[in-house]
Amino acid sequence: MADQVAAVCDQLIKAVNVMMDAETSQMYRLEALKFCEEFKETSTFCVPCGLQLADKSHPAIVRHFGLQILEHVIKFRWNNMQQQEKVQLKDCAMQLLSKGTHSILEEESHIKDVLSRITVEMIKREWPQNWPDMLKEMEALTSQGEAQTELVMLILLRLAEDVITFQTLPTQRRRDIQQTLTQNMDNIFSFMMAILQLNVEDYRKMKGSPGHELQTRAHCRVAVSTLNTLAGYIDWVSLVHITSGNCHLLEMLCLLLSEPELQLEAAECLLIAISRKGKLEDRKPFMLLFDDVAIHYILSAAQSADGLAICKRSSDAQAVEVMERRYSFLKRLCQVLRALGSQLFSLVGSDVEVEVPTNLSKYLEAFLAFTTHSSQFLKSCTLATWGALFKHETLSKEAVVVQMAVKFLRASMINLVKTGFPSRNDNPSCEYSRVDFDSDEDFYSFFNSFRAQQGEVVRSACRIVPLEAFQIAAEWLQYQIASPIDTGDTTSKTAEGLCSLLSPSVVQWDAMTIFMECMVAQILRSLGEEKLPIEQSMGLLQALLNYDTKDPLILSCVLTNISALFPFVTHRQHFLPQVLYKLFKAITFEVVQDNKAPRSRAVKNVRRHACSSIIKICRDYPQFILPCFDMFYSHVKKLFSSDAMLNHMEKCSLMEALVLISNQFKDFAKQKAFLDELLASVVAEWTSQEMKHVLWDPVAFLSFVGADQVVTEQSKDADAAGLNRARLSFCLYAMLGVVKRARWPADLEEAKAGGFVVGYTLAGAPIYRNPCTAQFLLLLPNLLALIRTHNRLFMPENRARLSETFSRAHEVMDAEKNVVLGLSQPLVDIYDSPVYRTNLERMQGFFTTLNDNCFHVLGNAGLSLQQEFYTIERLAEEISASAFLSLDHVPDHRLRPMIRVFLRQLVLSCPQEYYDVLLCPLLSPLFAYMLQCLNIKWQVINQRTSVNGDDEEEVVCQDSQVTQEMLEEQLVRLLTREVLDLLTVSCISRKVPEPAANKEEIDEEDMMMDSVQTASSAQPTEELTELGKCLMKHETIYMNLLTLSFASLSWKDTTNCHRTASMVCWTLLRQVVGGNLLPEAVTWFYTSVLRGLQIHGQHEVCNSTLSQLAMLIYENLRPRYIELRAVMTQIPNINVDALDQYDHRLMDPNAQKVGDKKRKDQFKKLIAGTVGKALCQQFRKEVHIRNLPSLFKKPKSDKDVQNSEALGLAALFSPENNTL
Repeated sequence: MADQVAAVCDQLIKAVNVMMDAETSQMYRLEALKFCEEFKETSTFCVPCGLQLADKSHPAIVRHFGLQILEHVIKFRWNNMQQQEKVQLKDCAMQLLSKGTHSILEEESHIKDVLSRITVEMIKREWPQNWPDMLKEMEALTSQGEAQTELVMLILLRLAEDVITFQTLPTQRRRDIQQTLTQNMDNIFSFMMAILQLNVEDYRKMKGSPGHELQTRAHCRVAVSTLNTLAGYIDWVSLVHITSGNCHLLEMLCLLLSEPELQLEAAECLLIAISRKGKLEDRKPFMLLFDDVAIHYILSAAQSADGLAICKRSSDAQAVEVMERRYSFLKRLCQVLRALGSQLFSLVGSDVEVEVPTNLSKYLEAFLAFTTHSSQFLKSCTLATWGALFKHETLSKEAVVVQMAVKFLRASMINLVKTGFPSRNDNPSCEYSRVDFDSDEDFYSFFNSFRAQQGEVVRSACRIVPLEAFQIAAEWLQYQIASPIDTGDTTSKTAEGLCSLLSPSVVQWDAMTIFMECMVAQILRSLGEEKLPIEQSMGLLQALLNYDTKDPLILSCVLTNISALFPFVTHRQHFLPQVLYKLFKAITFEVVQDNKAPRSRAVKNVRRHACSSIIKICRDYPQFILPCFDMFYSHVKKLFSSDAMLNHMEKCSLMEALVLISNQFKDFAKQKAFLDELLASVVAEWTSQEMKHVLWDPVAFLSFVGADQVVTEQSKDADAAGLNRARLSFCLYAMLGVVKRARWPADLEEAKAGGFVVGYTLAGAPIYRNPCTAQFLLLLPNLLALIRTHNRLFMPENRARLSETFSRAHEVMDAEKNVVLGLSQPLVDIYDSPVYRTNLERMQGFFTTLNDNCFHVLGNAGLSLQQEFYTIERLAEEISASAFLSLDHVPDHRLRPMIRVFLRQLVLSCPQEYYDVLLCPLLSPLFAYMLQCLNIKWQVINQRTSVNGDDEEEVVCQDSQVTQEMLEEQLVRLLTREVLDLLTVSCISRKVPEPAANKEEIDEEDMMMDSVQTASSAQPTEELTELGKCLMKHETIYMNLLTLSFASLSWKDTTNCHRTASMVCWTLLRQVVGGNLLPEAVTWFYTSVLRGLQIHGQHEVCNSTLSQLAMLIYENLRPRYIELRAVMTQIPNINVDALDQYDHRLMDPNAQKVGDKKRKDQFKKLIAGTVGKALCQQFRKEVHIRNLPSLFKKPKSDKDVQNSEALGLAALFSPENNTL
């Protein structure tokens, strides 16, 4: 036999070498792999060969393979081995731990890893019942040297990970091992602490002694390994072990922060310990870390690591680089301080008596050091803690915190400045950014969210020190106004001497502007009117109004500052004309007058910005602007008639602003006359014969907008068609602006006095009229015609009319494609070049906004006009004949706005009395169509993904084809979500219960011992809306709604599956459970849920909601429909006896009832065979670990508790009752 084993070993060594040799061809490598795998699966020589190959005389890759064979035997053959064989293998494994490795510094880490895996696999199967001395044997191993001690640490760590963290074994085995670990935790902790202490002491003694370098490194390696193992236990053991001995463990970890070789691992342990939740009383000892000694160690460790985090590059005296380990330690230390802060905020001011630490100022100084660090990432890590501190009821009133708020605001002046791009070298933070971010895009998206978070914290700080914050902002603004413009080394490509986005002046103005916005918003809330710094604000505003710049990027910041300070203008009315003049001037801003090149993005933004500012002022302060209405209106008329080159959006923004002010007339006749005058040209244009011809005929429409012409970029025809498109766009934008903004007074008495109330409903609610209704009714027929024509453009004959130039005019625009696919947007053009768009891009943009705006107008009409809109004759038929025309041809990205922007708004704003005449006739055909259409689309997607893999490999797909398929699939997914969101909004209303008790107070051990319950006990309850009840009266509608909801469970979209299963399916089905549902329908509903489990069951959240839904259906419908049992019996591997038992409990009123949790678990086991596996799990070989006789079963008493004599809590808890 020895010869046979030797021969097989030779073959295996050759095979392993062939596999690992880079020169081997693919064919030979596969053959060698096949030979090795077959040997592991079938050979009877696995154990002897594994042991022989694992001998340390072999190279590491051969030994690793030998150990892998042994691991395979333990994992997959253990249950079939004789007891004697198991003992023999266990002894051999212990022998390998004892003598089978090289010294700690020589041995490869993958050998150590596989040795620890082998031992843990045996522990999982045999400890503690059949291997009671395991811990003692491990302890004995550590006396044999550093290598064995490290292996024992790896074993203990892996055991904790498998049992506690990953829970990779059956529940009973897990409980047995976890409870035994918990019982022995005192000893385990003392053991690990002793080893750590011993090795740290030896390491410190020998460090720097000549001739002891290897021994020093060995002790260091053991200490690191012990710290890593501690980290695996600190997370879940009882807090007593962490805080015992006056926090001896934490003290030791703090001391180790000063050891460069151990500090990172020590910080990791410290972080896990201080991040623990649990009872507040148990967490009180953490406050010891605010003592002088601990704070001193943390501070000095941070200072020394920061000094060493950057070092000079040897190749270049000027260049520096980040030392990654030191930098990682700084990050970890920052997290430690954050966790310490969280404990402080939980304890101070709670029921547990905890004083404000005397060292709070030291702690905050340490934290501020991280906030002012060069690394943008470190700065961002501190924000949540500052936010919590400034909002804390007790701490925010402390003098130290008030002083720190001012320091934080000063630090924000630097932190808000956008610098640190990894590709640049203009700031010390760039060096750190190169470590933290892969690209400028990556940094850009991080910085935007960092800055948003920072704004939030600045607001909180301003609440504490409002006047100081104002002072800082005022000084900063004055400094910016006084400073000459510095364009830096990156200048704009639009014109000479202009800044780019990264110019020093722009980033400073930009940062100051954000600070100003946050500060003003907060102090207006915090300070009473008498305390507001009105005079100083007016001084700042005057300086801004006088400040003249030709740089669009800086002008944009100036406009934002004016908007931010505008609330103060309401106290000094004489400033208003100056402000309006400044904004009007900015609307017509140009860098170079009479320039034929297209405007740059910055110029467009200034003009758009000015329009938005005017709308915002008119929306928020219309009463205040009203006295200036005539001046405002005449100025707008002058702009419209001059050659100011306003585009249609700018014109419509100004019209919108006028409408907002006109709402303050509070006189129906006056406002209507004004709106008639304002919209006269639009109504005339839109209702003209020429326009009617264009809007009602797809061929004329395509010709009018130029989509049937072949054009070059310079052609004159393109200009004429462009003007036509602008005419259409202007009419739609104007319509939208007026419909969206025209309103009656909010006060009923004012509305009555102004002639806005025309009657009352039966319920006594007033019926209002909108002054823009008359114009809207004139515009509506052609609007509906345009929607109808737009839908007909997608028909094959009209698509064929598109010229070669515009053949892709109906496709998704590139920017939208990126959004749909979740691709990062390209970095903003920092040089601000003129924006050139191709003719195709212009046409795509035109069709997209045209479609969106049509539905925006309709969506807002119901909200604005109310009764006057809903009572339009034959409205439902008119909308159906336009919006729902030829939907088969309309692409998914065009259907989404119709549902989201129009129908969803209509459902939300429609009064109940119009449900039957308007919503039911619209939603009924829509849901029927969507059910059929989405079913087909998802079938195509499912077929595409389930195509045989071999065939798929033969077809080499082009990148563009793959992207197109991904885009189509994602659009179907988004459309599905829109449809189901419309269904949910129409039918479901949520009742949210009271919030549960403080989550932090939950005892962790209880959580660890019980498997996590994903379904919260305090879930919102769903009920039908009034519209839902109305829809459920119509059999065809409710069957379509039910079918759509249940069919969607098996479409490949987990988000939608979870939402629909948890909120919609049962709420709808429950309404018809009492009716006469056909058995086939009930079977189909139930099977749909099981099919959903097959596709989505691998995801815990979906599994939980689908199992709950299946159980609800089964328990409510099984008594009446025996067919459901037939479905259950088809589930793979179902236990029929368990099913009978479950049915018996369900059907028999006298059967013993079980608790909710137990019933859910039983039902989950019954349907477990339907749950699909993730792709990565599908071909995995199952590992079976047998349960051993349980150690911790509670003995059942022979007597019935009911008949025991001394019953009652006093008897149960009395010391004499020894039987318990």
